[in-house]
Amino acid sequence: MRVLQEPQKNLKTLEDELFRIGLAALAVAVVLAVLYQCVLKNFLPLVPCFFSAFLGIYCPGCGGTRALSALLHGHFLKSLWYHPFIPYFVFIYIGFLLTQGLQRLGVKGIRGWKFHYWYLWAGLAILTINFLVKNFLRLKFGILM
Repeated sequence: MRVLQEPQKNLKTLEDELFRIGLAALAVAVVLAVLYQCVLKNFLPLVPCFFSAFLGIYCPGCGGTRALSALLHGHFLKSLWYHPFIPYFVFIYIGFLLTQGLQRLGVKGIRGWKFHYWYLWAGLAILTINFLVKNFLRLKFGILM
């Protein structure tokens, strides 16, 4: 005899989990930004990047902080130059949270973005190409960021 199971009503989708994680990360980022601006800005020493200081190459994340700062100040092209992954990530992150949030609020005609693995593969490709191009320019032509 086969027992029928009732469907679980509290199944969480991947988008639900990513939305919650995204909101939590946004809250943590806001707290850290305020803390940095109010307290830590004058106390944190500038620590050189290990890759740049000791190996003479840029790390895959070099330029990320400058890119985020440029993006927050409205300089999209500068942000792309410093690190193209940052504008890409911000677009995906804000788009996902915004559309998912509006869908959860019941705004008609809005469907929340779904997670696709190509988002990750595209981000990895951007990181890799950025790393290779910037180090090629540095090592071959002496062009520094």
